[in-house]
Amino acid sequence: MEGGAYGAGKAGGAFDPYTLVRQPHTILRVVSWVFSIVVFGSIVNEGYLNSPSESEEFCIYNRNPNACGYGVTVGVLAFLTCLLYLALDVYFPQISSVKDRKKAVLSDIGVSAFWAFLWFVGFCFLANQWQVSEPKDNPLNEGTDAARAAIAFSFFSIFTWAFELSSAFCKKPPGAVYRHQHRPIL
Repeated sequence: MEGGAYGAGKAGGAFDPYTLVRQPHTILRVVSWVFSIVVFGSIVNEGYLNSPSESEEFCIYNRNPNACGYGVTVGVLAFLTCLLYLALDVYFPQISSVKDRKKAVLSDIGVSAFWAFLWFVGFCFLANQWQVSEPKDNPLNEGTDAARAAIAFSFFSIFTWAFELSSAFCKKPPGAVYRHQHRPIL
């Protein structure tokens, strides 16, 4: 791909899906998308248990409904965010305005940092609630693999979003001069 403003080639070129799929930030988005599916799917599918002595289901993470709710909410919203930014990646080469490209890259940086933080909080929250769960609440160890998978993929998501953040930082225009960049004195 030709170097253009903020990592894109010249605007108005033909859409090339092969080039899009080979780009690191596209691969990272797809991986983040899959990880978010694993997290919310694991919790929705096996994150709630029934007890014969109780009429209502309870969350596998220390009976804390906030833990299951946080995992599902963050997973679903990350899923949607990945789809939105995949669509932006498809549309990005068509953006002719450098200002609009800059806004897209800056939003990518901000959103990636935000999601890396949310996944860090989610990992810490789910891991803590799993650690303090009482064995008597789940004597048959139902759903433990799904609970551990949600924790593990929350952890992996921190890094995929952090790599997306670094990938967005790499989309600066070639030869760009920034305020704090020192120029040699001649």
